[in-house]
Amino acid sequence: MAGEGAGHSLQATALVNEAYLRLIEGRGVNWQNRAHFLAVASRLMRRILVDFARSKKYQKRGGGAVRVTLVDNLEISDEPGRDLIALDDALEALAKHDDRKSRVIEMRFFGGLTVKETAEALHVSPETVMRDWKLAKAWLLKELRSDAASGAE
Repeated sequence: MAGEGAGHSLQATALVNEAYLRLIEGRGVNWQNRAHFLAVASRLMRRILVDFARSKKYQKRGGGAVRVTLVDNLEISDEPGRDLIALDDALEALAKHDDRKSRVIEMRFFGGLTVKETAEALHVSPETVMRDWKLAKAWLLKELRSDAASGAE
């Protein structure tokens, strides 16, 4: 969120507030544990950020959208070709090939979950999460680069 200009209407507190409101709307949810709650919260924050970017009518590949880099936590930067909408599209494509890897990225990147929390939520070992994290990052970076290259033609 730090990379956004002055007057940007979606601040970190607004993101958390919106996620909270959506979470309490789901009163009938049977929370299994803390990891389950964090996994759902991660998905909500992803949807809120992507919906916000789309509502601002940002172009699919750039156009002033929030630029992000794929690291262990959300890091806003000016690096071209890494916007939320492109990342969301790439995650959707990854989910068609390997849903678990997509969920690992979603939980760690959007939700800020640790390797251990992600492993607990997905019922896999921390080693599996790290393997999925590395492979998914490589796949997403390749996908984002190929989309950027095809968009530049």
